[in-house]
Amino acid sequence: MDTATLSADTSLPVSQLRGVGPKIEQKLARLGIHTVQDVLFHLPYRYQDRTRIHPMGSLRPGQEAVIQGEILLAQVHRGRRRSLLVRIADGSGQLTLRLFHFSRQQQQGFVRGKTIRCFGEVRSGPGGLEMTHPRYHIAPAEQMPPLDDHLTPLYPSTDGLQQALWLRLSEQALALLARRPELAPDWLPTPWLAEHNLPPLHQALKLLHRPGPEQNPLSLLDGSHPAQQRLALEELLAHRLSLRRFRQQARRQPAWPVAPPGALADRLRQQLPFELTTAQQRVIEEIRRDLARDIPMLRLVQGDVGSGKTVVAALAALHVVEAGGQVALMTPTELLAEQHHTTLQRWLQPLGVRLGVLTGRLKGSPRRQALAALAEGELDIAVGTHALFQQQVAFARLTLVIIDEQHRFGVHQRLALRQKGAHRGRLPHQLVMTATPIPRTLAMTAYADLDVSVIDRLPAGRQPVTTVVLPERRRDEVVERVRQAALAGRQVYWVCPLIEESELLDAQAAENTAVALAQALPELRVDLVHGRMKSAEKEAVMARFLAGEIDLLVATTVIEVGVDVPRASLMIIENAERLGLSQLHQLRGRVGRGREQSTCVLLYRAGLSTTSRQRLAIMRETNDGFKIAQRDLELRGPGELLGTRQTGLLNLKVADLGRDQHLLSLAEELAELLFARYPDNIAPLIRRWLPQGLRYGEV
Repeated sequence: MDTATLSADTSLPVSQLRGVGPKIEQKLARLGIHTVQDVLFHLPYRYQDRTRIHPMGSLRPGQEAVIQGEILLAQVHRGRRRSLLVRIADGSGQLTLRLFHFSRQQQQGFVRGKTIRCFGEVRSGPGGLEMTHPRYHIAPAEQMPPLDDHLTPLYPSTDGLQQALWLRLSEQALALLARRPELAPDWLPTPWLAEHNLPPLHQALKLLHRPGPEQNPLSLLDGSHPAQQRLALEELLAHRLSLRRFRQQARRQPAWPVAPPGALADRLRQQLPFELTTAQQRVIEEIRRDLARDIPMLRLVQGDVGSGKTVVAALAALHVVEAGGQVALMTPTELLAEQHHTTLQRWLQPLGVRLGVLTGRLKGSPRRQALAALAEGELDIAVGTHALFQQQVAFARLTLVIIDEQHRFGVHQRLALRQKGAHRGRLPHQLVMTATPIPRTLAMTAYADLDVSVIDRLPAGRQPVTTVVLPERRRDEVVERVRQAALAGRQVYWVCPLIEESELLDAQAAENTAVALAQALPELRVDLVHGRMKSAEKEAVMARFLAGEIDLLVATTVIEVGVDVPRASLMIIENAERLGLSQLHQLRGRVGRGREQSTCVLLYRAGLSTTSRQRLAIMRETNDGFKIAQRDLELRGPGELLGTRQTGLLNLKVADLGRDQHLLSLAEELAELLFARYPDNIAPLIRRWLPQGLRYGEV
């Protein structure tokens, strides 16, 4: 079909391109490619330079290059594996072509004295430099085809889609775009792009699909080329706009304004055995102002491990209870729910607040009674796990939803609890808490729909944990240190992190370690907790540890989010070099919750990589979770910080949040401009980059 006859439309189906039949169309769909515009935005992941001939004498192992020379000889080598060796030279040096799969006709084509041009990867071989199965062409020098006039793109692909097909499809798509610009409209304002020295969309796409030989391959490889930066900016902008739009939609539905005198909150402050920090007071005031409005609060409270988020949540809950509303506090584990319930009971029951707990463990008559009390408004605060949003749970007047350790919950779970409070056209306020500090640059993108509060000071009396980094060969000294600490009345964690991507192997490693430590320390009470245990078993072990019935708890990283055990003041983390900074910081936060000086020992194995050395050094240097999170973002990217449930940012196609942080402020500026002057450009921009709609942030 003549592409000139095709209608110009961003939804032009990819099946309209030559060579795309039903089978190819299905395979393209698996990569999310349905339209010609999708082809244009399916960008190469690297490039090959076939634009010039390299002298053989200049070649180095690992280099991809075009070479041209004279065939010297061709012979079959019968070693462990039969192969055809072809020796060629160009005056500057020699090289061997090695073919394992060849026909007699192929062999006969390598005639001494003929000219050959090859492209392939140079490797070291037994007799010098080699190319294995290169692309080659044999012809008189004057009849050789012209060299490419652009770098050769290599595209991300799947089974059955060869690079030759991608070249044909992208060639057709670019030709169509040249004649029909409407296929990929540029939704960014031209004056703004010019002001920031960024190319227009069509120019950027053409350059990235067919970069000329003058383009810097290194800048294309590392993503710093202006054309890639222009697309990365647009992608970050689309994510930001989608969250801003969601925020606008969420705030179109009213909430119940909560503005009581604050008598209950004042009484709690007077009863607390500690003073609130200025950071806690600032965040509480931000929450109080949000609650007083008739639009739903959507606020994220970030606080490092031990910063006092629970008391902030309690004071927010008291404002709602005093105004006659109900509060739901959702946690990721039953044990954490029980701990929050116990803490809140100690603080709030003397004030006349009625609390209940709802977890999967609650069965039979007690469960029915709790459900009835919630539905009839006889409970002011319900603390629980995902059981809070099950279908049979009903609230009389749910006004505030508090979500602890939000990254452990999926979008649908949080939305379900939000809908529980929908009453007479009004939605509940939402307070989302995390002990995983998130750098501002990442929060700007991941949580653009939320107001963000930061508790950036630890309460008085909290001593920072001392971190020691030791090699594995000093393990016996560490075991003796554990003995002395336990005999002195302190409790100890011994963490065996994930060694393989297998819960089974992980559990076996922990079990073996527990047996070995029990034999080495017979006078101590040693127990074990790991991810393959049933939830009730894990909770029972943690409850016994909390009660002081276990001296040494061997655990996998399941304790990363866990209960406060004030007597636990020593933590050993084996193979610490295998964990990311944020995870190490979360694990370290399990100790240091009492008045005693606490220590975290990071054991590492020999042969550390540069990145591993950096991580361990950072852990030794600082206890500041925000500094650690920033370095973790730089070293490992956003996935580890946001949690696997926050999937949206893991699907960035062009942008890289570690590399492109400098673009976030530009994306923010550009979002303001589009909302103010180009509102019609917003929806198509979001559709281009987020065709499946918003996948995260809907809290």
